[in-house]
Amino acid sequence: MEFYRVNLFVLSNIKSIEMVGVLMRIFSFSLVSWMGPASPFMFVWIFNTIDAIMLTWCAVLKRDSAYTLLNAFWIMIGITGIARAGSFIH
Repeated sequence: MEFYRVNLFVLSNIKSIEMVGVLMRIFSFSLVSWMGPASPFMFVWIFNTIDAIMLTWCAVLKRDSAYTLLNAFWIMIGITGIARAGSFIH
């Protein structure tokens, strides 16, 4: 029941949520480009993974398989980045 309400909220605001997700991705990659090795990598990976979750959810609701796959891939990359930035894996 709760997912139904969340899905209705996402669908009714999908364009805005997608725009926020895209802007988050642009910001995180810009931060790494500008700061290089001094980037706050854990922040960037967490931020990037959140935007990937947002964009995947939108793509699933739109039944867009290409963007669902692309953004689900970014979730996996984000989890790996978080694990590496947190020294959980090497």
